[in-house]
Amino acid sequence: MRGSLPARKNKLAVIDALPHLNATLNACSAVLLVTGLVFIKLKRREAHKRCMLAALTASGIFLVSYITYHSVRGTTVFPESGAARIVYLSILYTHMVLAVGMLPFIWVTFRRAFRGEFERHARIARITFPIWLYVSVTGVVVYWMLYHLYPAGVGAHG
Repeated sequence: MRGSLPARKNKLAVIDALPHLNATLNACSAVLLVTGLVFIKLKRREAHKRCMLAALTASGIFLVSYITYHSVRGTTVFPESGAARIVYLSILYTHMVLAVGMLPFIWVTFRRAFRGEFERHARIARITFPIWLYVSVTGVVVYWMLYHLYPAGVGAHG
């Protein structure tokens, strides 16, 4: 037996809360990235390091939560058509492509920092930072469009 009905409903309630958690994690990552940039511009390396590690942690938790949600619920369908759909899908597709594409850049950026290769770290961070920030911010935008601006799609899974 798969468990009681109330227990299954509680598990699904937790799963259904994950998009809200994911948006929060993306927002936190964006704030931490910008704060980390400010700290390194002020030559506060330790504070920069802590912010960037926290951003990495937030993004890592996001990834686990995102995979968990979509493995249980599948794809959430955007309910609108016309210009709204074009804007949404444009943001979503660029977000998704860059999210996957940035992973090796993040890995190399952190590896160079931990090895003390700060000049090489800074060079690749100039590429990694704007992509990571874009992905974090557009993650929140996708969430906002799907769950707040056009909420009819919430619960509609394809």
